[in-house]
Amino acid sequence: MTTLRVPFVPPDVPPLTPNEARVARRLHVLRRAARREAFEQRRRWRYRLRRGRVEFDRDVHELHARLRQSLPAYLIGANPWSLLTAPVIYSLLLPFLLLDAWTTVYQWICFPIYGIARVRRAPFLAIDRHKLQYLNAIEKANCTFCTYANGVIAYVREVAARTEQYWCPIKHAHDVPAPHARYHHFFDYGDAEGYHRDLALLRRRLPAPPASPRARKRRHR
Repeated sequence: MTTLRVPFVPPDVPPLTPNEARVARRLHVLRRAARREAFEQRRRWRYRLRRGRVEFDRDVHELHARLRQSLPAYLIGANPWSLLTAPVIYSLLLPFLLLDAWTTVYQWICFPIYGIARVRRAPFLAIDRHKLQYLNAIEKANCTFCTYANGVIAYVREVAARTEQYWCPIKHAHDVPAPHARYHHFFDYGDAEGYHRDLALLRRRLPAPPASPRARKRRHR
């Protein structure tokens, strides 16, 4: 039987409460299940990841190319109303670009001041669907846009979650559908004593920025 361990907590941070430990173990189980599912998906559809590149078996690659629908056939079979709404969908590109850029500027300015590690943007933007040979040019463009839009939302959500944990880590009185992963560690609504007593503790549980080269040299002396 595999022993599940609570993620490492630096020695200057108090241990997790029993409820936080349960949440951490639950998240650990979910991450392991997601990794197993990803491995099974690669085996089932016969592709592998090499240095970040997706490689299908040759015969699968050729089959995908044969299954690709031509642009004329795609446009003829499309719902006319769906085609008319395409400009509306793509008009969101500019707001997403602005949100992406401004969130990045915000965390680069503010997170070092708060002592919080900046969120890495790249892992949230898994732009790889355009490499699927069974998608035509329009489908690839649509998939790339959806990947970017949802990736930006996930990236901004993590930046906002770290900000919330630093400034206002309090649960809501009302039920919140699909809260972010950090929400379960927040103080209960109405727990005034716990908030004032342990706010600094919860802030220290945020990921810390990497030490500067000068600080690392001092640490190893």
